[in-house]
Formats: sequence, structure tokens, C-alpha cells
Amino acid sequence: MAEVKTVSQVEDGTRLLRWFGRHFPSMPNAEFYKLCRGGQIRLNSSRVHGNPVLRAGDAIRIPPTISGYVTENVKKTESGDKFSLSDLEQLRKCIIHNDNDIVVFDKPAGLAVQGGTGIRKSIDKMAAALFPYARVSLVHRLDRETSGVLVVAKSQRAAQALSAQFQSKVAHKEYLALLNGEVKQSHGVIDNYMLKGQVFDSPTRINNGTGQRPQRAVTEYEVLGTASGCVSWVLFKPKTGRTHQLRVHSALCLDAPIVGDDIYGRGKKMDGAINAMLATNNLHLLAYRLTFRHPANNKIVSFCARVPDFMQPVMKLLELQLPE
Repeated sequence: MAEVKTVSQVEDGTRLLRWFGRHFPSMPNAEFYKLCRGGQIRLNSSRVHGNPVLRAGDAIRIPPTISGYVTENVKKTESGDKFSLSDLEQLRKCIIHNDNDIVVFDKPAGLAVQGGTGIRKSIDKMAAALFPYARVSLVHRLDRETSGVLVVAKSQRAAQALSAQFQSKVAHKEYLALLNGEVKQSHGVIDNYMLKGQVFDSPTRINNGTGQRPQRAVTEYEVLGTASGCVSWVLFKPKTGRTHQLRVHSALCLDAPIVGDDIYGRGKKMDGAINAMLATNNLHLLAYRLTFRHPANNKIVSFCARVPDFMQPVMKLLELQLPE
């Protein structure tokens, strides 16, 4: 008996052949066209002509003869080679702004921004699937462990405009972090040089066999609150974008690593209640606000992330406030 499936929101804009390729990956294209010509595949009860674009809510008739083609899809998903439609739906729920030029995500902690070897799910590939007719491009990045605001370009023009803003520091980033330790000065600027997780006073080449030169790393910070003399709630405004810059500056320059940092973390022991609440593998670093000029109209726009669930209990307990 034929089955009818409804096109989901994340599949809106996908062509019918691609839809079948995702749900029935081992079905040959020739079989798809044969079934369309015979009227066995139908769209909203009508015969299919060509390769139409689907819209959310469309009803697709699935002939029973192709049920065996779904097996390969299940195997690929279980082996970690692909993300699922459920994964795409979860990412769609993270969208805080979307227009013809950009899409802004509130990235959850643990989700990679860029794909690579061994990475099953990444925003670049998933965003391309969410917007199959856009030219999706990354213009900046967040660490996999960091949550918060991430803007992605949807056209080459938008990508060029946004990339220029990040390179020239026109785009303004603000991060919130919970540090394991008491920061002595209430505000300041960290200005030094970084190379591979180490800090240096000058850009002198390092004698490590490669002769690499450290790059300048500048971070403004402001302590928004402290608690029990062992944790600090800090607003960071990085002026440069070195790898792990905020994590390194927190641990090595402020002597207070970010809570949950398993690379640079080495903080003071906290009291029982706070220690139990912060016994987590989550990095307490949030890309809280991102301000830039919209690539289409050049108007200044600003987007804020929601404080992730794992950070909310400690904020409530310690009465930590968000910046204005």
C-alpha cells in the first residue's frame, strides 16, 4: 500500500529528486523518473512533471515498490556518515534571524562549526542542507565547545562584505564567561602575543623548529560580578581572533580559567554547593552578542544569544546579571 509523507519545514525549498535521494539513497535516478512518468510518485495528489521544488506541508505519495531503498539510509546514519532530518530540525530551531543574505544561529555547545574528518554534524554542511539554493559560507567561527551567536552568509556578496568586517574588526563581539578564580582588577586590557596556547611579550620568532612568530592577541575585559571569592562573571570584548584566545587569556593572564575548560583549566577549589553545580563538561563561555553592518543595507544590527541551560542554575544561585 502506498504511503504519503509530508514535507517538513527543514526540507522546504528542496527539489523532489533530492528529497528522494535523502530518504531513499540507493534508488537510481532512472527509477525515480520512471515512477514519476507512471504516476506512482505523486505530489499533492497530482502527477509529477520534471523535478519540482517542494514546500513545507506538501504531500508526497511513496509507492510501496521502493521501500527497500531506505535500508542504506539507516546504515549511513548509524555509522555517523550523515546528519539526520531530526538534526536539521534541531538546528532550524536555533535560528534567531534569517533573511535573503544571512542566517544567524544561536549555536549550541558541542556542535562543530566546520566539518572535517570524524565530524558527523557541522553547521556549514547542515546550513547548506537547510538552505539548498543559497550559497552558504562561514565568515567567522566559534570553538566547538563554545555556544552563542554565529552569523552565516547566504550569498557570495554577503560573504565578502561580512568577511571584510571581521578582518577589519568592524564586527563587534561580546562574550560572557564564568571563571574559576577571582580576577583581581575589575577591568582592563590584555595585550600580548600568542602561539599554540602560549603567551609571549613580543612577536619574536619561536625556536621550535618551525621559526613561527607569535601573533598579537588583544582582549578587553570587565568583571560583572564575583561570588564566594572563587568565581568571576566576566564580559570579554576580543579585539583580535586568535585560536582559544579567551581561554588562554583567562587561564594564563587572569589566573582564572573558564569553568569547564579541559585544556587550560586549573582553578581554585570551590565550595561544595558551587563545585557540585559546576561539575560539568560544558565550557562556560557564551558568544553573547554580535554587532555588525548588514551586508544588504549597511545598517548596524545586533543579535544576542540565550544563556544555555547548563549556565542558568549557577547564574540564578550566584545572582549573576546579563550586561545591558
